[in-house]
Amino acid sequence: MSISRSARHGLANVLFRAIVMPAAPLQAVCWMLAPAWLASLGVPRDRWLRALPALGIAAGSALVLYASFLGVEGEGYRNVRRYATPLYFGITCICMLVVAQHARHAHARGVGRALLLVCLCLPLLGLVHVFVPLVLSTEAQRDALENVTEWWGGAIFTTFFLALGWGWRRTGTRLRIEIDASR
Repeated sequence: MSISRSARHGLANVLFRAIVMPAAPLQAVCWMLAPAWLASLGVPRDRWLRALPALGIAAGSALVLYASFLGVEGEGYRNVRRYATPLYFGITCICMLVVAQHARHAHARGVGRALLLVCLCLPLLGLVHVFVPLVLSTEAQRDALENVTEWWGGAIFTTFFLALGWGWRRTGTRLRIEIDASR
């Protein structure tokens, strides 16, 4: 069963939305903070790092839009799924590659290699998704493979964020919120 199909109705729908709705803005914040982290490692800002916050907001917005319509029937849901899902995954892949590639050139090379390794799993999974169905004999087998690759894709995305958090911790990155009470 696909991720979206398993979360369309009942308690699964409520839990999915409860997880995804706060996760989407947190992911956007992650992409907003990544350029500062990379700058702290000595990586010069370029157009990709300047674009990263806007790309992160776009990806997070697409994910919120998708989650908002999950479980709704009709053409509206089909259109949101048709456009918001690939937009979220595509932009997030770009963000992942930008951060991984820049981290590779930073002083913390082990972090960059780990992030790139996670990124490498996505095109490999894509190749499985495209070519293995050519040798499968039934529609049920092809559907099962599509569902498995979708779940594995979600796991790879999650792994990237865990690896990025590990990288931030490993490089001593801390987030501090300061409030100026004198204003």
